[in-house]
Amino acid sequence: MIDNGGHHLAFYVRKGSASTIVLDSGGGEYSTQWKDIAPRLHAATGATVITYDRAGLGKSDVVPGAWKVAGAVSDLKAGLTQLGVTKDVTLVSHSQAGEIANYLAKDNPGMLSGAVLVDANLPPFFTDEEIPRLVAGTQPEVDAAKKDPERPANRQLIATAEGFAEAHRAFHKVEWPDAVPATVMVSEKTPFAGSPEDAQRWRDAAASFVKQAPNRKLITAKGASHEVPTDRPDLVLKVTEDMFDAQH
Repeated sequence: MIDNGGHHLAFYVRKGSASTIVLDSGGGEYSTQWKDIAPRLHAATGATVITYDRAGLGKSDVVPGAWKVAGAVSDLKAGLTQLGVTKDVTLVSHSQAGEIANYLAKDNPGMLSGAVLVDANLPPFFTDEEIPRLVAGTQPEVDAAKKDPERPANRQLIATAEGFAEAHRAFHKVEWPDAVPATVMVSEKTPFAGSPEDAQRWRDAAASFVKQAPNRKLITAKGASHEVPTDRPDLVLKVTEDMFDAQH
């Protein structure tokens, strides 16, 4: 259990070499999302493999109020620092964790040796045209969550919705550091299987992100829904191993 400003977060460590792979879950998910992938990564690479529960999920304390990416970045960095992990990290981030990855990389490029962004939130997607569509599209789900606000996944959804537009206008401006290589995995179905327009914008955003530097690669997870770690665990494993091996 890691303390960060008075709240505690659960970190799970499979000890290996000085090189570290960190697996960061999507919104509403926690460390169990990686239960099949983490031990296989550890066996394949010999690296230290770390998973954790973000605030309000799994065994980690609830932090009241709106979900703020700065707090999530602080939690991850504090946990890694207290575990003695300050460099040579391969970061694997799914969905909402893409926001944490972008801010962590921007402010701490020396900590990361590479990243795998798994159907992850990326800055180019959150345009002034797209943000209102996202707010409107998720409102029914948020309203339903408010009927059972203590359920962890619902609590996270409500917290993420609060201040969403302002937070994502800021996120749109974040730039990934050129020094950190990244592989972007996009699910074939995207998070917007019911909206061809939003799905295409999601794909276009990933392609735009990759084109910004020569050390970035784009991979499509064929047949996968947004839940790529569940639908295509072998692909996540292979892409992460490839990124790790390329840096070591």
